[in-house]
Amino acid sequence: MAQRLLFRRIWTAATKELRQNSGLSASIASSSFSTSLQPSSNRGPFLTSSRSLPRSLPLAFHRLVSFNVQDQEDFTERVINSELPVLVDFHAQWCGPCKILGPRLERAVAKQKGRVAMAKVDIDDHTDLAIEYGVSAVPTVIAIRGGDVVDQFVGIKDDDQLDSFVSKVIGQ
Repeated sequence: MAQRLLFRRIWTAATKELRQNSGLSASIASSSFSTSLQPSSNRGPFLTSSRSLPRSLPLAFHRLVSFNVQDQEDFTERVINSELPVLVDFHAQWCGPCKILGPRLERAVAKQKGRVAMAKVDIDDHTDLAIEYGVSAVPTVIAIRGGDVVDQFVGIKDDDQLDSFVSKVIGQ
């Protein structure tokens, strides 16, 4: 657990540095960063290889479009204060429909090529956020723009409905 927490802190600091680094392109810097953190069988599942990602989008794009919320401060910084609209996916590890919706929602967000971001909030780890936003069932997806809730839905949706929802959030 301590290793995982340390990794999250290092990862967050590294991604912030990449976003602020104007001398190099983010995709080049991130590619070189990811090669130094290639997964090995003893490190655990939270490190991913760039080979597992689709080649159509740069590596940095995949990291910045979708992220796991670490704590209340992280939520405030990356969701409430975001310039982009953010879809907040409230989910749980034990939730079957959440496991189906999550990847579909990530694909719908990735199609927008950086016009919207996605935050993932595990309700078991962040009960306070779930209560604050009135989440009574999972999966719940809440669209936040400028710190305000602009739309939401509960339950699973098909790909067309998700694309429509994401487009509506961007167009508001």
